[in-house]
Amino acid sequence: MHSRRFLITGTGARVGKTTVGCALGFAMRARGMRVAVMKPIDTSESQDAQSLALAVGSVMPMELVCPYRGSSTPDLAHIARCFGEIAGQSDVVLVESANMIDFADLAAMLGLEVIVVVGNRPGCIDATTLALRRCASRGLKVAGGILCDCDPTTEIDEASLQELSGVLYLGRMRHREPLARTIVEKLIPY
Repeated sequence: MHSRRFLITGTGARVGKTTVGCALGFAMRARGMRVAVMKPIDTSESQDAQSLALAVGSVMPMELVCPYRGSSTPDLAHIARCFGEIAGQSDVVLVESANMIDFADLAAMLGLEVIVVVGNRPGCIDATTLALRRCASRGLKVAGGILCDCDPTTEIDEASLQELSGVLYLGRMRHREPLARTIVEKLIPY
């Protein structure tokens, strides 16, 4: 089996990136893979990096998993070194995007396939299209998109998302609930 490296980004804030990362990481670890996680930059009050590490049973130091907490300006070379150390010990690495670095720049720098978490909210089709255009402009491979029902008042038709955005549709999830097995299998087949 060859190693896989993914960047999990979203169409906005609070659309389920960490939930997707935790669920994917847990499912992959349950299959016997050595799974590592990274959130290069996080706010000092966020628990995202810790949640990701816990989901995969990481024993990596938090300084590698999340080298920048708070408002310090990130050094991309340092992030790349941390990622290299993590990736060298893993079959799969899941990196959650951060607001202080453009997700496409981060994916290009680290050689990551992109998973787009599409928040089921007004404007999500346009946000998905913009994210995919950003990927195309950098020549990034897009592993697919996951529709996350994070706004109970919005109902986007799955077929419309596929047709309008052109994203490989991986499946649908409810916010803060486990991923369907079919989503995991599309990314890492048995």
